[in-house]
Amino acid sequence: MAPNKRWAARADLDADRRYVVGAPEIITPAALLEVAAEPSTLLGFDFPIGIPSAYATRAGVTSFADLLPTLGVGVWSTFFNVARTESEISLWRPFYPNGVGGTKREHLVARLGLHSADQLFRRCDVAQGRRACPIFWTLGGNQVGKGAITGWREVLLPARAMGLVDLWPFDGAFDDLLARDRTVVVETYPGDVYPYVGAELPKTSGGRGKRSQSSRAASASGILEWSRTASIGISPALGLELRDGFGARGDGEDRFDAVVGLLGMLSVVQGSRDVGIPKSNEVHRVEGWILGRASN
Repeated sequence: MAPNKRWAARADLDADRRYVVGAPEIITPAALLEVAAEPSTLLGFDFPIGIPSAYATRAGVTSFADLLPTLGVGVWSTFFNVARTESEISLWRPFYPNGVGGTKREHLVARLGLHSADQLFRRCDVAQGRRACPIFWTLGGNQVGKGAITGWREVLLPARAMGLVDLWPFDGAFDDLLARDRTVVVETYPGDVYPYVGAELPKTSGGRGKRSQSSRAASASGILEWSRTASIGISPALGLELRDGFGARGDGEDRFDAVVGLLGMLSVVQGSRDVGIPKSNEVHRVEGWILGRASN
């Protein structure tokens, strides 16, 4: 949501056809659209791309790709306006709440006409026994709702309007989309790939986890070793940042996640991790999937 939290890492093929990852940089929606205009590009975003199937059924939506360009206009004109009160929630204004005090997820369930809170989640949100925050909930440190609003409105909508990007899995199978030599957009979740790419985030005197600089720094050796094994190059600048734990500022965790998320994308591109998506029409057309997340 916040401009100073929008970090991106990038990998490019070198002369030997090896991917080389550079240090993360802060990026703007305008710059992302410039990247999207480049051919043969894979763009991964750490925000939801898709909607829960139970909600889609209630709203009469059969395709997320078809829904996207209509958001913000006509009957969907208030879609991006976060509801302030329970009474403002509707199928066409599902994000809630825009403030604290007296708000409950049950308000969403009732006003959206769902049977239970479980129907607020997509299948990929709960795969592998890990339950993410539901897309339409916009309160708390782990909420994803406002990130989705920003990403859809400022990046996906204009990119689609300009004809720049294909959306996986809505526009086709992963390998088929890559073969078109256009830009393909996927949803990613860095937390899925921490152990896979050597980012163990051990306990240190300065704490444990991605919010700890010392824990991030302690993961550098594992990440570098995994990258060598995978024949992925790490630029000198990124190597320094990895060993430093991406600094002591609050955005260190964002820079760390940008790099780890990119490595996870590369593992799928190179074939060492499966795409992971289940064979479900609802997933492929409405809910979407997190690239590389196993379905069971």
